[in-house]
Amino acid sequence: MSQRRAGSTEPSAEPPQPAHASTPAEFAAALRTLRLWTGLTYRQLEDKAAAHTDPLPASTVATTLGRTTLPRERFVVAFTRACGLSEEDVRQWLEVRRRIATEEPAPTGDEGGDDRDVSTNGVSAPAHASRWRQAAALLGAASIAVVGTLGVDSFFNGTPAPATPPSLPVTGLRMLAVGSWARIHPARAPELCLTEGRDRTGRYRTAVTAQRLCTKAVLPLVFLEPLGKDTVQIQWHHPKYGIGCLTVLMKGPGRDLLEPRDDCADDNRAQQFRIEPFGPPATAHFRIRPVATGRCLSLRDQDTKDGSEVVQGRCSGAADQDFLIELISPPQVAAGRT
Repeated sequence: MSQRRAGSTEPSAEPPQPAHASTPAEFAAALRTLRLWTGLTYRQLEDKAAAHTDPLPASTVATTLGRTTLPRERFVVAFTRACGLSEEDVRQWLEVRRRIATEEPAPTGDEGGDDRDVSTNGVSAPAHASRWRQAAALLGAASIAVVGTLGVDSFFNGTPAPATPPSLPVTGLRMLAVGSWARIHPARAPELCLTEGRDRTGRYRTAVTAQRLCTKAVLPLVFLEPLGKDTVQIQWHHPKYGIGCLTVLMKGPGRDLLEPRDDCADDNRAQQFRIEPFGPPATAHFRIRPVATGRCLSLRDQDTKDGSEVVQGRCSGAADQDFLIELISPPQVAAGRT
């Protein structure tokens, strides 16, 4: 079935297919690829599902796509229909899902194998952030090992972005209305990238945001999801842990740090960030302000070292609150891959 991208007048390529998916994680990655191919936001998918009389809250879509377990059939049906697929295409997705389900052992414990339970008011019950709560010893080398074994190209299908975005959801940044892949750099040290790191004080022992050499920041991949004018959700995409949304920690030993959490929700103010031009016009410099507090992201103690933690603090205009946002092409399929 020929599909068109949102905001485009030209037919796009055929929709991604799940035929090569053989594990729950690969099937979940295929669903994420399909969502990116449509050019639809979570809210738009919710509206399109409602047109088919399918209940599909945006928060459920975000959480389910962030998991690496197999979603329920009802989610697959509602989601693929909302993506605009024909009934024949929907049937093919279901067949692959059923094939994987018959080959996969039943989930145990709190892994979860479906979209979250939906309450009577349509709001999904909260999910925990266990997949991203990894000890510091697992960072770095483990991420590189995942790239070697799974391959970034097995996580995404490399669908190219339109050459001209239909709108500018962030002032001064030519980001797509559906969101864009990006790298975020400290302006004073553009060889560094904001990525996965650890709290060097040892008080908070799970993954947090830090600056590291971009050559070491292979994973996670960063995706900026527009939530409103000049406001985004900063997502981390990982082939093992799924999607984690950067969340400002308000209390406890990790207070003011940023942690990736898999309970992504458009209405969680701790996961909303305002992107503002910073410095002279047309310099592509920005400061990033958590909506929940109105403060500014900066580097702990204005540190310039590799591994310095990103924290929120008083907006001072200091150099460590100046960031470059580099929009990048979607991850590409390796040459020769079928």
